[in-house]
Amino acid sequence: MLETANYDKTFEQQTFTEQELAGLEFDGCTFINCSLANCNLSETVFLDCDFKQCNLILVKVLDTGLKDVRFKHCKLMGFDFSQCNNFLFQVRFERCQLDYALFSQKKMKQTHFIDCSLIQADFSETQLNEAVFDNCQLSEANFFRTNLEKADFRTAQNYTIDPAANRVKKARFSVIGLPGLLSQFDLRIEGF
Repeated sequence: MLETANYDKTFEQQTFTEQELAGLEFDGCTFINCSLANCNLSETVFLDCDFKQCNLILVKVLDTGLKDVRFKHCKLMGFDFSQCNNFLFQVRFERCQLDYALFSQKKMKQTHFIDCSLIQADFSETQLNEAVFDNCQLSEANFFRTNLEKADFRTAQNYTIDPAANRVKKARFSVIGLPGLLSQFDLRIEGF
């Protein structure tokens, strides 16, 4: 049985899908190879926590606090980060599957996405200034009215970003990524 407040605990190979975790607090906790799929995490607070090789598909996260939370090798497909609490919201992702995730209207300055799949993720109206997309797959990801100033896309792949519809001042791109910046002009770019 979980306590209302959980400090510095490690949870390994546990399945939480049928348990109600709503409203609990986890501080300094680590989740390793756990399943939280379809779990209700509404109003739950995670502070300085690590999720490693966890399944978080289709979790409910209404007003969930993610404060300095790191996800590594996790499945977060369809995760609706836009419903999470904005207070001290800070996340980092490494080798995660974030396809169809919703980040719309989140403040995510300096967020790192490393080796992640972000197919059809929604970043509309998100503040991603100084974010890093290192070796990320961004096919059909939505960037609209997004702050991408000083963001790093040099090793990102298959993105389509309209510079007229987003703030891209001093963002970093590679030559290979130019077609993704010019797609709205229906140009034929050859030689890559």
